[in-house]
Amino acid sequence: MIKKKSQNLSIIDKDLTVEGSIASQGRLVIKGTVKGAIVGEDVIIAEEGMVFSNIKVVNLTIGGVFKGEISASEELVILSTGDCSGKVVCKNLVVEGGGKLNAEVFSSVGDEIKLVQNFTNPSLSEPALKEKKRGHIVEI
Repeated sequence: MIKKKSQNLSIIDKDLTVEGSIASQGRLVIKGTVKGAIVGEDVIIAEEGMVFSNIKVVNLTIGGVFKGEISASEELVILSTGDCSGKVVCKNLVVEGGGKLNAEVFSSVGDEIKLVQNFTNPSLSEPALKEKKRGHIVEI
């Protein structure tokens, strides 16, 4: 019999403000406000969430507001309600239609990091886009 690995779930609710460092295993959902460093696996900033932080994660989904520096070893997804600004280093970047990205974006492949483009508005250049079901995927 094979057991599935259960994933821990932590929630910072909408009426909560956290100032300081957070280390999380499993999934962290942020509906409130976070000011400080975050280290974790899968982090989701909900539509009502606001994060002002430097963050180092495996996967990050932004549905609310993020300002700071992101290091995502796998994927960064900016939902249609998301607003991301600062500096981004990730392997895969997905921006849904309506999502805002105002950041210096770097691609990470292994130990190599290279500047993709300095995004200063939400409109992405056509050669950098590949159509996806619910939005756009930026090939980096």
